[in-house]
Amino acid sequence: MTTTFPDKTLLLDDTASLRTAARFVREHDSAALLPLLLPGLDGPDLQALAGQCRFAHAGLLLFPSDTESLRSQLADCGLAVDTQAQPSVVVRERLARRHRRDPAELDVQILRPRVLGCDGEVRAVEVFALTVPPHSGLEPIAAYERTRQHEAHLAFEVEHPETLALRGLCAILVRHGARPDGGGYNPHEDGTVLYFTLPARAACDYRRLELYARGDHRDTLAAHLDHDSGRDARQPAETLLHLLTGAWTTQALTAFARLGLPEAMDTRTGCRTEDLARLTGTDPRSLAVLLRYLVMLGAVTRVPAPAPAPAHEQRVEQVEQEGFRLTELGALLRADTPGSMRPLALMYGGPFYRSFSGLDHAVRTGQPAFDRIFGENHFDHFARDPELASLFDRSMAASSRMFQPLPAHPVIAAAAQAPESATVVDIAGGNGELLGLLLAAHPRLRGVLLERPHAVEAARRRLDAAGCGARCDYRAGDFADVPSGGDVYVLSRVLHDWDDDRCREILRHCARAMPPHADLLVVERLLPVDGSPSLATAWDLHMLCNVGGRERHADHYARLFAESGLQLIGHSPLPLDAHVLHARRAPAPDPVARRR
Repeated sequence: MTTTFPDKTLLLDDTASLRTAARFVREHDSAALLPLLLPGLDGPDLQALAGQCRFAHAGLLLFPSDTESLRSQLADCGLAVDTQAQPSVVVRERLARRHRRDPAELDVQILRPRVLGCDGEVRAVEVFALTVPPHSGLEPIAAYERTRQHEAHLAFEVEHPETLALRGLCAILVRHGARPDGGGYNPHEDGTVLYFTLPARAACDYRRLELYARGDHRDTLAAHLDHDSGRDARQPAETLLHLLTGAWTTQALTAFARLGLPEAMDTRTGCRTEDLARLTGTDPRSLAVLLRYLVMLGAVTRVPAPAPAPAHEQRVEQVEQEGFRLTELGALLRADTPGSMRPLALMYGGPFYRSFSGLDHAVRTGQPAFDRIFGENHFDHFARDPELASLFDRSMAASSRMFQPLPAHPVIAAAAQAPESATVVDIAGGNGELLGLLLAAHPRLRGVLLERPHAVEAARRRLDAAGCGARCDYRAGDFADVPSGGDVYVLSRVLHDWDDDRCREILRHCARAMPPHADLLVVERLLPVDGSPSLATAWDLHMLCNVGGRERHADHYARLFAESGLQLIGHSPLPLDAHVLHARRAPAPDPVARRR
């Protein structure tokens, strides 16, 4: 049995994405938008595109649980709720290929609620709605697609789509850096779509462009798809080269955070490179190189330089006069942003980055590379360095977005409504991020946090600052010291640190401490049973390299529970590809049945 509850955080993400798309459509017009998407586009090519194409819509993929949920989201964003829906063909087939599903499983509808543009033209937000009912097997698809945003795009409709004109427009897009990226014909509305990936230097957070032509243009579509597949077939070396430079991506983002650049930048206005260099104490030309790379990653976006340099500063090369603006992705690396992921960048670009140089050793021997590189396991290494230990605890808290739905979990909600004050025991609870979230959401709950001595003090400070300290007790100790008498026990991202023997030992300590009525909630990433893309697969490699632990399938955890005197009741999804597993003490065997 799988217990599922509403994932409000992800629902809010869908609504926010819809609201952002509607605002974008209202604020942009065709003539101004094209040069932003294709930097360098001007002259006859710009005239040809602007003269024959009009900005039609911004598109995105949503995951409502039912029709009423979708109507509510449209209403929240000021969009018409009675917009007619058509079956999808192109997006449904793309999703089916990407996730290796039968297209018949994917109920994808297209809606185009109208929006009035800044130039008075009527445009639309194109909504692809994949219905994901509660308890369905489509939740992993929704989680994956929300993270990657594969179907988000901007569309231009070709006014007079004769074959030669349509092919000429495609050629202009390719000449200015756009790359063919699939397409299709939808017989339900008699329309042909041609998708392109925009060049990395595009001054826009959207990364895909659609040309839409009314009618059946399958000859043009076939040539477009041949170009797409031919490009992929001809360039395996380029693909491999991009993969091999992944280490540069990690270090670029880490340097971005270390240099304080996110704090010096703004998401609303651009900054000149030389001004950023002065603020951060960096070399202007070198900083420009880093920022241009970060544009490709989506951490910053290029904008016109806010103002020309004064005459006495003209010695600086023109390239340093570029302007850059922080994106929402880049803003996650600001130290002062709620839910900042800066500690993760510093950890993954620091100690864990060094340990990955020994991944071959880990694969060859089964022993963590971290131990070989640093001479001790990572828990002991961090414990001896208070600054590093604090960074590790903060990096664990940086993924706290996965915890947001937990206060609404039925186990927590039931404990909060119990006649007598219930107690939540957070085992190895780090700096108290999760326990603080639960106590803040439910003022009648009490908490106990079990951790190492240095972490207990950090948690005490955090929970006191959050106003929850008076309802919390603290225990310094190890897993053998799990306090008894709690109502709900929590193990968040603990078991993946250990091998199966140690996991069984930890779970047995929990089972011994738990009263018969108590519940255990385990937060972990679950490996997908069908091999679909998942953060759990990446973290499985991370655990092998750094701590000697592993990620597991749900069935694997069920076996560990059963071997430790517990039974798995169910599991439900959380953000960031995480899950919460619900377990209870297994009932004692019936002595009469055993004698039989």
